[in-house]
Amino acid sequence: MSADDKPRGSATIHDVARAAGVSIGTVSKALNGTGSLSEDTRKRVMETARALHFRPNMLARSLHTGLSGSVGLISNDSFGRFTMPIMEGLEGVLSQSGVGVFMVNATDDAEREKAHLDQLLAKQIDGLIVTARRADRRPSVDLRGLGVPVIYVFSQGDAPEALTLLPDDKGGARLATDHLVQRGRRRIAHVTGPSDFEAVRLRAEGWREALTDAGLEPGRLLHGSWSEAWGRAATAQLMSDPVRPDAIVCGNDLIARGCADALREAGIACPGEVALTGFDNWTVMAEACRPALTSVDMNLIQLGAEAGQKMTQMIKGAEASGTLRLPCTLVVREST
Repeated sequence: MSADDKPRGSATIHDVARAAGVSIGTVSKALNGTGSLSEDTRKRVMETARALHFRPNMLARSLHTGLSGSVGLISNDSFGRFTMPIMEGLEGVLSQSGVGVFMVNATDDAEREKAHLDQLLAKQIDGLIVTARRADRRPSVDLRGLGVPVIYVFSQGDAPEALTLLPDDKGGARLATDHLVQRGRRRIAHVTGPSDFEAVRLRAEGWREALTDAGLEPGRLLHGSWSEAWGRAATAQLMSDPVRPDAIVCGNDLIARGCADALREAGIACPGEVALTGFDNWTVMAEACRPALTSVDMNLIQLGAEAGQKMTQMIKGAEASGTLRLPCTLVVREST
């Protein structure tokens, strides 16, 4: 019986090697992401394995390598707005080495997080990703005694040796503000979220520095909730000023959506009289806004992919620590 005639999932490593025209050792290296193989060879082996529905014996692999081929991800982002793009980028990289991801939701319950962590460790995970719905500091997860690497993504551990990957919030706000200045705006206000968020403070710094560097006085800075209602209320305040702003940099897309609604209801043209930017590039929100919203994209998929690269290296023994901030991009739409 040929490999093609076998029941799904019953192909062996010998079948893959024969079909790909390589040795069993080459198949093993390609599937495990080890060895110095050409990209063409690795790709051919992986495609052949998929075509034959080959499933490696993970128990045997674990006994041979000391690795389980799995990584855990803990989040408190119940809605998944930030975690799912990070997960997409992470899996895209780890899957190339045959590594799977177990994701658990700890909400904001420390006991639940501990229980989930115990379950992940019982599965002999090779590494742990910690993420969240906000990028502020939290108690570190200390697994150094177990030899399990930990990476914080869109989250920050409080241990100095932690490796943390974050979007460049300050740089993102500068992008939005510089864009408005280049469009000829000179009275640029900032409507944002609660000041106790680190991201809020960094975005305000980026807005302020961009205006100062352009020789402009920063407009009003208004703090409130992460909501459309706050965007509407803040816009009412700004439009009642003797000298109105001609642009508003918003701390997130929800706020910007509220600002856009308030401007439209007041008969104030956007972007004609007041241009508007958001932050997050939450596509469903930005594209449904009227007008469609120019917004800063934190590139969370790329952030997850970078975490996958770092985790792959750390599982192999590399050491890494410190904070890396990855650049944001600006997606320009009708609101500017």
